[in-house]
Amino acid sequence: MNSAAASRTRNPAHAGPLDWRNLVLWLHSDGVISTEEAQRINARCAQAESVQHPLVRLASVSVRRVSDGKPLDIELLTQWLSGRAGLDYLRIDPLKVDVGKVADTMSAAYAERHKILPVQVTPTEVVVATAEPFMTDWVAEVERQSRRSVRRVVASPQDIHRYTAEFFALAKSVRAANKAGGNAGGASFEQLVELGKTNKQLDANDQSVVQVVDWLWQYAFDQRASDIHLEPRREQGVIRFRIDGVLHPVYQMPMGVLTAMTARIKLLGRMDVVERRRPQDGRIKTRNPRGDEIEMRISTLPTAFGEKMVMRIFDPDTTVKDLDALGFSAHDAQRWEALVKRPNGIILVTGPTGSGKTTTLYSTLKRIATEEVNVSTVEDPIEMIEPSFNQTQVQLQLDFGFPEGLRALMRQDPDIIMVGEIRDSQTAEMAVQAALTGHLVFSTLHTNDAPSAVTRLMELGVPSYLINATLLGVLAQRLVRTLCPQCKVPDPAATREALAEVVKPWQINGAYKPFKPVGCVDCRMTGFMGRMGLYELLVVSEAFKEKVNREPNADGLKRQAVLDGMRPLRLAGALRVAEGLTVLEEVLSSTPSLT
Repeated sequence: MNSAAASRTRNPAHAGPLDWRNLVLWLHSDGVISTEEAQRINARCAQAESVQHPLVRLASVSVRRVSDGKPLDIELLTQWLSGRAGLDYLRIDPLKVDVGKVADTMSAAYAERHKILPVQVTPTEVVVATAEPFMTDWVAEVERQSRRSVRRVVASPQDIHRYTAEFFALAKSVRAANKAGGNAGGASFEQLVELGKTNKQLDANDQSVVQVVDWLWQYAFDQRASDIHLEPRREQGVIRFRIDGVLHPVYQMPMGVLTAMTARIKLLGRMDVVERRRPQDGRIKTRNPRGDEIEMRISTLPTAFGEKMVMRIFDPDTTVKDLDALGFSAHDAQRWEALVKRPNGIILVTGPTGSGKTTTLYSTLKRIATEEVNVSTVEDPIEMIEPSFNQTQVQLQLDFGFPEGLRALMRQDPDIIMVGEIRDSQTAEMAVQAALTGHLVFSTLHTNDAPSAVTRLMELGVPSYLINATLLGVLAQRLVRTLCPQCKVPDPAATREALAEVVKPWQINGAYKPFKPVGCVDCRMTGFMGRMGLYELLVVSEAFKEKVNREPNADGLKRQAVLDGMRPLRLAGALRVAEGLTVLEEVLSSTPSLT
């Protein structure tokens, strides 16, 4: 498309509201559409009048550009319009908008009337999104009222309409909740002397609080968040979302509102609303905008300034992912499938917290949990409810931990057992006994790599002969962010030699197509979209058992595992870099070195 300067040179300046006829004329004069296409659009749009915004109307009739014949969607049309108007284009990112400041700039009625939306407020400037770039009659009034200069940007009329309703409704609910609750919040160690000065408390069932909580969840689902953090601070509460492993600030609100939100969520999660001095766990099931059931695991923790809450969101599609979707290479997928079909023994999955161990285990168990087998789990806590499993949660207050749970399961005629974590000698001993008596046992450990799991079992008191008799294999894993497929571009600076240097003495053979992140509206300008697993699979062989008996140290075990076909985590990551799925920086920051 031609530049805005060229557009203004060819065509006289326009004033007033947009009209679809003018847009067609401009698209044709800019060389975006052909004469025949312009005639077709004019004929289609002239058939009936419409109250739709002209850009929306043109997008609905599939305007096809002359360069490649592809239709121009609402975003491409908006970008073109911004260039013609000589203004910046903006894709509104709700995570970057301070909703409270936006609502203080103008009223919802004013924004609706002029079809504008403030998206950023600084001490000197208000950035206002509009889909009518040639209407400026409101600018002077906003500058006078806000005492700031106005900078206009062009955004999609659909986004402006949607977020105007959402932002002002949210701000209204927060203000109403704050007004109802005053400054009452949870007592922190610095505020204890204030107790008794006010009896005003915000009701968790107050309609404004209900609306804010509903908005929070729908917002999190829409943004692909995996965790929601409600964090009390000294002056105000902070809400953050974890997206693709990275925390993003979302909203700041008065402590009274945050406290009421926490109480509301505890109420729905069947937790003790009054108890704020000790940690609690709960669960909530709701639905996302598509109507799919979503499970959330809730955890609270008393902190210096009040009760902190984290909600972990579980995607309903997680447990049905195939190995390719999880990130397994063909080499490891084949070996893993053969391993999990064994009738008895122990299979371990290792890695730090948040590395995807639970997702791998649930996805694997889901595929092998047929009607002919009894799959039973002991977890702390139960991560996701799965109807095809018999799931039990440990309850330490009742002296029912992993060892007691495993002992009870042994009397339940199980075929496959999943133990949430082997964290002590008793659990390790019971897992070994279960494997020796003909059961297939899955569990997790916290180790840096797969061979270290063997030495960890020895530290827990499992003798080498029992490890050799029961251990089938160990899967170590990490998660790395994957490049956004919409905006990634080839990276000529990433050479094969540089990658090979990182994974010496291994070789990077085959295809080499490295890419680098750019950032676009789909990935929220991060350059990354989603995450994938990196895997290191150790399959216990007879030669490996000999090493366990004669040379049970990490280096010796690692050498033998490699000879048996294990690919280290860093090599697995380097291969994904060569395939153009992620970048080397992601791999280096998440995997142990090869030395």
